[in-house]
Amino acid sequence: MPNAPRYCPHCTTELARGVPTGDTHERLHCTGCGYIHYINPKIIAGCIIERDGKYLLCQRAIPPRPGTWTLPAGFMEAGETTEQAALREVWEETGVHAEIVSPYSIFSVARISEVYIVFRAIATEETGQFGPETLAYKFFEPEDIPWDEIYYPAIRQILERYILERQAGVYGIYMGNDDTGKVHFIR
Repeated sequence: MPNAPRYCPHCTTELARGVPTGDTHERLHCTGCGYIHYINPKIIAGCIIERDGKYLLCQRAIPPRPGTWTLPAGFMEAGETTEQAALREVWEETGVHAEIVSPYSIFSVARISEVYIVFRAIATEETGQFGPETLAYKFFEPEDIPWDEIYYPAIRQILERYILERQAGVYGIYMGNDDTGKVHFIR
């Protein structure tokens, strides 16, 4: 377990690996005081932002895959709602202020213990400033999106589906997973 503690933070007893009493999963736990060290999935929140029929993408400046394009999104911080996290990440990565319209997609990547929550949103202000995780950002017409340079296949799938739904004027809410490298969405 990467970054797992070796000792109990409450009583300093060395943590043991096993199934704690009353639990169903193997975990690090303290046999002295009963503390259980849970390793929970990380939540990534972001938005599909549209303005005048164009879609906001940001170009990654950091690993993994610097230079590729993606939706503005990132890890949720403690004390935030998913909506606050998504809007903060949009602003940090693109300098764009936005307003959430509705949830759009939730998908899990179990092999890396991550859950992605993507909202539909509209841009309300563009500041022209963005953070160090971004090389560039741009609002793209659908036909100009650099599809082959999208960072993650699931993001490409979500954006493709969204553009089709926007053209039809009907939106779904999707759940799915990425066990095989392709998101399997349930509507």
